[in-house]
This record gives sequence, C-alpha cells and structure tokens, in this order.
Amino acid sequence: MSRIGKRPINIPSKVKVAIDGLKIVVTGPKGELSRVLPEGVLLEEAGETILVKRQDDSRMARQRHGLCRTLVANMVDGVSKGFEKRLQIIGVGYRAQVQGSKLILNVGYSKPVEIEPPEGVKLAVEGNTNVIISGISKEVVGNTAAKIRDVRPPEVYKGKGIRYQGEVVKLKPGKAGKK
Repeated sequence: MSRIGKRPINIPSKVKVAIDGLKIVVTGPKGELSRVLPEGVLLEEAGETILVKRQDDSRMARQRHGLCRTLVANMVDGVSKGFEKRLQIIGVGYRAQVQGSKLILNVGYSKPVEIEPPEGVKLAVEGNTNVIISGISKEVVGNTAAKIRDVRPPEVYKGKGIRYQGEVVKLKPGKAGKK
C-alpha cells in the first residue's frame, strides 16, 4: 500500500468538495478547481476527510494511488491557501517589471521579453529583481515559473540569469582556474 496514498486528506471548513465518480470539484475562498482522475482509483468522502483508495492491486492502480492523493491534496491546499513561486534575477542591468498583467523582462537580449500569464496566475515584482508567481493551481504556477526561468537560465561561469529563490548554482572555474 502506498504510504502517501493511504493518508487521509483533511478538508478545511471553508472548502467544499463534490465527487462524481472520478471527477472531483473543489471550491474554496480563492476559487474553484476540477479534475478528472485516471482509472484505477476511488474517491470516498468521510466526514471532514477524503480517502483515495485503489480499485484493485494491479500495477497501474498502485502507481496512480499516491499520485491521485497528492493531486487532490494540492487542489484542496490551492483553493484554501494558494501557491507561490519566487524567482530571482541576477545580473548587471537585468530587471523585471509588470505592465497590466504582462511581465516584461530585460535580461540581456536586444529587446525586452514579454510574458503573458495564463488564466488564474498573478505576477508581481519586488525591487526590480524578484518575481513572484501566485495562483491556486500548483501545476500551473510551477509551469509558469519554469517558462519564465527558461527565458535566461542561470549561466554556470558568472551565475547570471533567472533562478528559483534558494536555488544553488554551482559555478565552474574559468580558464584562469586551470593549473
């Protein structure tokens, strides 16, 4: 039995959950998320908790058991608290700004790079070099952060570029470092 899959998911008081077969709709103070789970799992609502169980002991059901539990738990956390990713921009003259809902990055290219966030994602900038991505879907927030980071990933010689906050970039010694 999956260690993650057998843990119950606690539902906060302000969150409402509707289960219809494999479709689950979670509504909370921050918004609404819905998802159709793959075959092989069963959802049971037991009072203030949700239990994710598998239909049988097939290999596919065992693989999806923990995954589906985590997906549902992330939906409940997203509509109650929300998710946030932070990016740092490091480099001389590198900066970011928000115009309307668009993020405009000046990161060493001849023209600024404009990024339009997907629906349900908010972008904010602190001090020209810290970008904050927030939303209710962990998947969409993470994908948006990865797309922004891909504009100028950290460079291994000087460390310039866009990185996740707390990400450690191991720097290589240049030609002068050889002996």
